[in-house]
Amino acid sequence: MAEGRSILIVEDEPLIAMMLEDFLGSLGHTVRNTCDNVRCALDEVEKGGFDLAILDVNLKGENVWPVATRLREKNVPFVIATGGHVDPPPPEFDDAPVIEKPYTVDRVTPAIDAAFAR
Repeated sequence: MAEGRSILIVEDEPLIAMMLEDFLGSLGHTVRNTCDNVRCALDEVEKGGFDLAILDVNLKGENVWPVATRLREKNVPFVIATGGHVDPPPPEFDDAPVIEKPYTVDRVTPAIDAAFAR
């Protein structure tokens, strides 16, 4: 495994966010913060201080694409998380790694590795 990373979780379901945080901790990563809406996530992107973001595509009815756009502008890698019942990502994010929910530990590491390989 690569060195532990600092990760921003953008997820609107508290139990899913907590489970992901546990998985990340067990893999040697730290969670910088957890956001459940686009405004919080954009604020965290501006603050910085993390190596990667995991972005749920739908945050209480809001699309996460403004956050993904800002992360790209700042050259911060990210993983797109989806429950599978949403439209595909906009074409500009076709190359972003995708992780399907429900998360499993064995799916998290390859998605993170793929984000850094991009």
